[in-house]
Amino acid sequence: MTAKTLNFRTAILQDVSSRVMPAAFALVFGVFVVWGVGFAQPAEIHNAAHDGRHAFALPCH
Repeated sequence: MTAKTLNFRTAILQDVSSRVMPAAFALVFGVFVVWGVGFAQPAEIHNAAHDGRHAFALPCH
């Protein structure tokens, strides 16, 4: 059985990549939400929220 050793540089790169990927995903998702919802008509936003409430079996009226 062999043991793998981590050097300092590898540990730092793994730490940075574990923080960068969620941040990049959040940024892309945020841009999508702002651009996707920001230019949508209010009726479409209401209908999407209404359908989402029905999908979770929540009363809406």
